[in-house]
Amino acid sequence: MTDDTLISLPCIPSDLVALLVEQAYLAGGGRLALVGGAVRDAMLHYEHRDRLFRPKDFDFVLEGSCAAFVQHLQDQYSNQRLSECRFHERYSTAEFAFDGVLIDLACARTEIYPAPGENPLVKAASIEQDLARRDFSVNAMGLLFCEDGSLHLCDPFNGREHLAKRELVFLHEASVADDPTRIVRGARYGARLGFNLAPEALAQIQSTIALWPWAWQPGDSLDAVPPALGTRLRMELELLLELEPAYEALKLLQQWSAMPLLDVGLQNEPRISRRLIQAKRLGLPALSVLVAAASDPVSLAMRLQVPRQQQIWLEALIDLRCWLELEVKPYPWGLWGALDWTQRLEQMGWPPEAVALAVLDSTPFRRPLLHWWGRWRHVRSPWSARELIAQGMSPGPALGDELKRLREQDLRKMR
Repeated sequence: MTDDTLISLPCIPSDLVALLVEQAYLAGGGRLALVGGAVRDAMLHYEHRDRLFRPKDFDFVLEGSCAAFVQHLQDQYSNQRLSECRFHERYSTAEFAFDGVLIDLACARTEIYPAPGENPLVKAASIEQDLARRDFSVNAMGLLFCEDGSLHLCDPFNGREHLAKRELVFLHEASVADDPTRIVRGARYGARLGFNLAPEALAQIQSTIALWPWAWQPGDSLDAVPPALGTRLRMELELLLELEPAYEALKLLQQWSAMPLLDVGLQNEPRISRRLIQAKRLGLPALSVLVAAASDPVSLAMRLQVPRQQQIWLEALIDLRCWLELEVKPYPWGLWGALDWTQRLEQMGWPPEAVALAVLDSTPFRRPLLHWWGRWRHVRSPWSARELIAQGMSPGPALGDELKRLREQDLRKMR
């Protein structure tokens, strides 16, 4: 459907839009449309009085060749008004700044998923067909700019109606199977905008996860993980944890029974929000903290392709948990002081971040582990090597032993 109701553009100069439309036609392309969150948020503001947030960039879709359009702009304006131009031939997309306005441009295309969770096959299409590849109906609206200067709302999936209901509706019955990262995006929108899942959307999430239509199963070789269950899922989680009200979004994933998409242990984990709050104080990466609460942190970290350094922390965390349970718990560890804990932890050689992750487990060992992380590990000998040499000691093993003795002497006094 096309609605001729005039909609004000969100924070983007009308003369810039007119110029882009004109140049798109001159470059041999077709229609140009503003799509995505900018359209959704503008309608929330103008029709429902929500606060209007200025987007950091604007998503445009072009019928025609992005490469030809960008080259045309470069020929016309060089570096005078056009800057930061990057073209991605593989995806037929471009990023550039025009008069300081950041623009993401994509060729209108359709997507066909060869298998659930795999990267889609794409081919050129119309703007209306392009909107059909979106995640939710409220994100499948476009503002079409016509050559005569008119502006129309293209809303083929009743997004305007769902926007008024503040409801998230998938575009088709296989939305989740094709791309399960749409679940995480739904939690992001739900937390940020206060939207609810439509009943049929919730049913699709739960039934799809229960059926698990993806070729890869937990426990299979990680080489076969589909992109939407691995790297793309990690990218969505990072956006959720870094840019959104993360506690609310993760709570929604639990309410929707969607956490088994990551790990079954996260579904009933009651302390996810508390872990993230404490982790922020300790300076730990939020994604590693979330993964650490899983029933199989190492496998999940590898599936998501978490940075290798953080995988090392998680591997050490598993060893540390076993050590605490099997080798510390049976003994009168409550009598240990700062020196006892420091000697044992440092002898095992675990990364400090693994100890900090163990602090978040809220076990009986939490307090001494936290003291070691925050204070005890930073204790140094009150005398430096240079000062001891100045007092007559010779460089060598004896000097190192004395520095160690002096440090342990101070640790022995601490609680």
